[in-house]
Amino acid sequence: MAVDTMAELVTFGETMLRLSPPRGTRLETEGELDAQVGGAESNVAAAASCLGVDAAWCSKLPANPLGRRITRALRGHDVTPAVAWDDSDAARLGTYYLEYGADPRETTVVYDRANASITTVDTNELDTEPVADAEVFHTTGITPALSDATAETTRELLDTAAEADTLCSFDLNYRSKLWSQEAAAIAYDSLLSRVDLLFAPRRDAHRILGYDGDAEAVARELAAEYELDAVVVTRGADGSLALVDEAVIKEGIYSDETVDAIGTGDAFVGGFLGELLTNGDGALTPEHVETAQAYAAAAAAVKRTITGDVLVSTRAEIESVLADESAGISR
Repeated sequence: MAVDTMAELVTFGETMLRLSPPRGTRLETEGELDAQVGGAESNVAAAASCLGVDAAWCSKLPANPLGRRITRALRGHDVTPAVAWDDSDAARLGTYYLEYGADPRETTVVYDRANASITTVDTNELDTEPVADAEVFHTTGITPALSDATAETTRELLDTAAEADTLCSFDLNYRSKLWSQEAAAIAYDSLLSRVDLLFAPRRDAHRILGYDGDAEAVARELAAEYELDAVVVTRGADGSLALVDEAVIKEGIYSDETVDAIGTGDAFVGGFLGELLTNGDGALTPEHVETAQAYAAAAAAVKRTITGDVLVSTRAEIESVLADESAGISR
């Protein structure tokens, strides 16, 4: 499927159907499940669109009502789907089940995504022109974990972007239920040389890639090893640290009040890319990165207050968080 308009940001990955019982109930006993749509890369595109970016998401989906539900939902978030449709008898959509926990019971996720249509994706099925025409191409470490086909397509799309001077953005986003630490390390090592901007949770950089030390040390080692233009190391409640042009930029968090934490990291990345593209012309300079990092933190804080995977917000609301004007009741 071709993208009708030129997108500033193009993302690539899997989007799934999320099914959740009400809080305080169990999957094994509850009769009703709430359905949401979400996936790391489409969540990033949706968050960036909240800041005014023209965003597109490419993937492969089953040519059935479940696949159409995904594209309908993403259009509702002002994200343009660019999808290869799978009309085979084996076509299926990945699903995951989320059961909310409360101390001392943890929130749990059960995946049912094996052999989803995206696991058979081939670059030749996709419209790669939007990737070459975009200012930023973004994907995550989740996508190459799904299958050999998604890993190869990820590499080829990163190459397509790089050849067109499209900025390549990547989030490590390690998922232990998808692959081993050893397999992830090998894949990351082959992909990161193709990347310009890296988002690296500190725990992933340590556990998977073996980088020790504080966030600044990790950022410097990653930047040197893979010749990255910029690295953003996220540190949970300690905020984030960015390294660009030898400048070190630290950003805290605005609030950790949480309704639903799923998708918070994606909102952070989407907020960063959204502001970088809107007011920074996609340029990785210390000044632009500092501003983008602040918008990222505000977007993440807003996402925590929203049920579902996707940030639903506006530039005005995010900027009210930046100005510390959002507490209380809007009258």
